[in-house]
Amino acid sequence: MKVFVDRDLCYGSAECAHRAPAVFDFVDGFGVVRPGREEPDEDPSILEAAEKCPSQAIGITPSGPPTPGRP
Repeated sequence: MKVFVDRDLCYGSAECAHRAPAVFDFVDGFGVVRPGREEPDEDPSILEAAEKCPSQAIGITPSGPPTPGRP
């Protein structure tokens, strides 16, 4: 899955960083996806962070098929 935070919607509650700190961080007053974690494994805490985001700024899309040469 791909995870992203829409900075136009995010108002900085930091709920994502509290619910899934391995994936989300709080930078410059906004929630962000930690570098290198744009395609994390399916993790219930990520889905919970998206569902509980008060501004509905977290988006999750399914990953496509694996790229040849990448696991």
